[in-house]
Amino acid sequence: MKNKISYFFGLTILIFGILTGIQIQKAISTDNFQEQLRKFNDVLSLTRKYYVDAVDTPKLVEAAINGMLSELDPHSVYIPPKQLEQVEEEFRGNFEGIGIEFQIINDTIVVVSAIPGGPSEALGIMAGDRIVKINGESYKKITNEDVRKKLRGPKGTKVEVTIYRPSIKEFMDFTIVRDKIPLYSVDAAVMIDHETGYISLSRFAQTTFDEVKAAMDSLDKLGMKKLILDLRNNSGGYMSEAVKISDLFLDQGKMIVYTKSRIPEFEEEYRAVRPFKYENLPVIILVNNGSASASEIVSGAIQDWDRGLIVGERTFGKGLVQRQFQLNDNSALRLTISRYYTPVGRLIQRDYSKKDKIDYYKESIDQDTIEGENIEHTLEQDTTKPVYFTPKGRKVFGGGGITPDYIVKSPPLTKFTSSLLRKNLFYQYILSYLDKSGKSIQSKYRDWKGFKKDFQIDESLLNEFINYAKKQGVEFNQDEFEKDKDYIKARLKAQIARNYWRNDGWYPVLLEIDPQFKKAVSLFPEAEKFAKAK
Repeated sequence: MKNKISYFFGLTILIFGILTGIQIQKAISTDNFQEQLRKFNDVLSLTRKYYVDAVDTPKLVEAAINGMLSELDPHSVYIPPKQLEQVEEEFRGNFEGIGIEFQIINDTIVVVSAIPGGPSEALGIMAGDRIVKINGESYKKITNEDVRKKLRGPKGTKVEVTIYRPSIKEFMDFTIVRDKIPLYSVDAAVMIDHETGYISLSRFAQTTFDEVKAAMDSLDKLGMKKLILDLRNNSGGYMSEAVKISDLFLDQGKMIVYTKSRIPEFEEEYRAVRPFKYENLPVIILVNNGSASASEIVSGAIQDWDRGLIVGERTFGKGLVQRQFQLNDNSALRLTISRYYTPVGRLIQRDYSKKDKIDYYKESIDQDTIEGENIEHTLEQDTTKPVYFTPKGRKVFGGGGITPDYIVKSPPLTKFTSSLLRKNLFYQYILSYLDKSGKSIQSKYRDWKGFKKDFQIDESLLNEFINYAKKQGVEFNQDEFEKDKDYIKARLKAQIARNYWRNDGWYPVLLEIDPQFKKAVSLFPEAEKFAKAK
């Protein structure tokens, strides 16, 4: 009897222990992770088994992942395998192929430019060449993706292309050995005048710091005494590259950015660690609502330390840091792991609670800031933003991007001009114009400086372009044309310059009518005070 009692007593304690353990486990795991995982698996299994039509399981899983991430922040994203390769190319800074930029115009592959240092440039392939055959195969209709598949491939492999060159009206055959092709972050690095350097930076990839440093060293040899760094429409990239570029301008030991996270190992701080000769160089940074993330780290650090001037429009407002996790099918999860803060403690991230992605992104464009001098940051209209102060006592705001020290808006283009751009008519018209007149331009102008100074878009060429646009279905509007006339002429001229001198010709022409750039140039006396008083 005693043995039976002991047995039942022990069994009761065991059962009680198991049940207590289950309850404790549930209490510890407040979100019942395993239970929720089983629920998802059950729903997926039931759907596969009983749904009225055959289901695409991978598609359902990807939809579920995207649905889950939509409950987090706007910048945590799932990247499918097909997109991941392109994304990694952009951040890695290179791909393998023949090294051309191209557009498809009227079902023809047109070479926009041969990438410097690539195999196509080495063989003499030029802007304006038409690729009519690839590996002996001609085509009637081809997509951008089809062209990439045919022209890209492992380094050392060969591809045969037949090119028609309108300037000499001849077909030419090329055997191109594919190679590693660089994707540059620095779009242009030129001297605007005898002492003002200009660098346009499109992204923060693995090679960005090296490119910027090389560009600055090159401009320094040409006599650079001051710099405009253009970060407009630069949506960011690697935080590490933004830190190193900020280090170029800041004294050793100064804070550049720091992060906070729920997970301690994701909390870091970054300071200027190396001495550079540019720490006293007057600098002005151009920004707009397309400047985000790493761009905001650089402009935030410069502004917080009163090191230079920020000019343009309020930046996007992305203060979240993502880490990319590779998944087993070559897809990836880019997950927000921390928030970043500027040296004085500003969180640049805009509020995204209770907003869908469309409204969140639209909000960055619909800005209500007033144009004008904003050194003391008195033009901000949102009084709910947290206030911070720079070491010199200047007021700056957090919680919604970087507001410039001088707010200059870029005037919107009319519907007429927007239609010209949307239909790619500037490029298409200049392509046909250069087929006829390219030789005379090339022989007359040795460099972009002479072209920029002396070449003019006359009324005859302008009228010819307008008539061309009409034939392409763009309805002419006299009032809108007059409003944008200077821009239209500059765009046509820049398109010609780009054909011969790439971006080094393109940017200086367009900058002549750029109100944000022109304002920046006029502010160097103020920027010099900041540089000296740092």
